[in-house]
Amino acid sequence: MSKTTRATLALQKAGIAFTTANYDYDPGAERVGLQAAEALGEAPGRVLKTLMAEVDGRPVCAVVPSDREVSMKRLAAAFGGKSAQMMRPADAERLTGYHVGGISPFGQKRQVPTAFEVSALELPYVYINGGQRGLQVRMAPADAVRALAAVSAALVA
Repeated sequence: MSKTTRATLALQKAGIAFTTANYDYDPGAERVGLQAAEALGEAPGRVLKTLMAEVDGRPVCAVVPSDREVSMKRLAAAFGGKSAQMMRPADAERLTGYHVGGISPFGQKRQVPTAFEVSALELPYVYINGGQRGLQVRMAPADAVRALAAVSAALVA
């Protein structure tokens, strides 16, 4: 498995310190983020999932702990919108250039506004998808927010 992806290249270009971690991706896992946390031996709240959604019809990205569910109402509010809904997987793949299960908020084909769960900022480090199935990047959450020019908000219910 390559440790060089558009996501890792984007982080290097931004001068963000990170390390990579590989794990055996299970395509049959019910919840990919939880499977990644278990495979890495990390707490599920430390392994963040990347969700592609639409707020008032505009594409957005949300980064939240893998053991929590995003509140569509809170996601819409984070972007000053009225309603939010999950993006269809095929649309997310086309927009980001990544495959579902390997979607990273970094290095997307078309970068969209991103919201980062504020409670994750309290952690010393987090894992975020590195741009391919079975690859995570470990970094300080504040660095992730900076690299993404993300808004931080309470996104989980």
